Amino acid sequence: MTPSLTILLLSLHLLSLLVHSFNHSNPCRSFCGNLTIDYPFALQPGCGHQGFRELLFCINDVVMLHISSGSYRVLDIDYAYESLILHDPHMSTCDSIVLGRRGNGFVVEPWRAPYLSPTPDNVFMLLGCSSQSPLFQGFPGKHMPCRNVSGLGCEDYYNCPAWDIIDPRRDGPVYGSGPPDCCSMPYESVKSVNLSRLDCQGYSSAYSLAPLKVSGPGQWAYGIQVKYGVQGNEVFCRACEATGGSCGYDIDKNSDLCMCGSWNSTSNCDSVQTADATIRRKWCLGVGLAGLLISTITWWNPIKFG
Repeated sequence: MTPSLTILLLSLHLLSLLVHSFNHSNPCRSFCGNLTIDYPFALQPGCGHQGFRELLFCINDVVMLHISSGSYRVLDIDYAYESLILHDPHMSTCDSIVLGRRGNGFVVEPWRAPYLSPTPDNVFMLLGCSSQSPLFQGFPGKHMPCRNVSGLGCEDYYNCPAWDIIDPRRDGPVYGSGPPDCCSMPYESVKSVNLSRLDCQGYSSAYSLAPLKVSGPGQWAYGIQVKYGVQGNEVFCRACEATGGSCGYDIDKNSDLCMCGSWNSTSNCDSVQTADATIRRKWCLGVGLAGLLISTITWWNPIKFG
């Protein structure tokens, strides 16, 4: 191989690297275990939506969600339905009743509340609540506020094997000697599952798998199904992704950013005005030098092919 050809090939390689570095990439999409972490979530600072910053963590290939009430394992992220499935290790299921107020429940920081909330068809079954619990206050004649949610409720839950060693007080239209050992209600009725504030010993949570039909509580989907939203940021993010960018935010200014590989934009990756001028100049200089080098070599020592 002649020196001229070697230099030419090196020049072409340099140009290829410059083009590759300039192309838009997605530095924010990542993986943890078998879950894809994508917008509005992220594991890296500055990626995703600012409403979900410092929310997800990857620990030993397990995605953990951390909010004020504790840490939860993320079992699934459904980007089409915009929902998360969370597991609380202290939550009761059909096979185990966990008391002692060890459950985390579900309480988010006030500033996160617009972005995260359990779905309407998520039933919370509060266990071992005292008669002084806020759940039972304000109901005349001691009528019960407990009810089924999306076909899920305590009457069926009592049939789980976990209750075999307990003789629970059952639900009824009124309570006299004390409230039932299980009271089911939707999240909207309690707003936050805080066992200490509600004066309850434990809780279970299940969500509807509609339109699927299940035969009993043993086949319920146990966990907390949480709906998420990005508060009108969809237009900005769609415009960013349509031009090859990744949606993120400015850590210092808490403003939206479109990450375009080698520069950031406040609108989208086709907006030259918002691109970093230094990066642009370096790109143009690199392309110019590579082109000049190729032209010079070709002029001095033309390469014949064939």
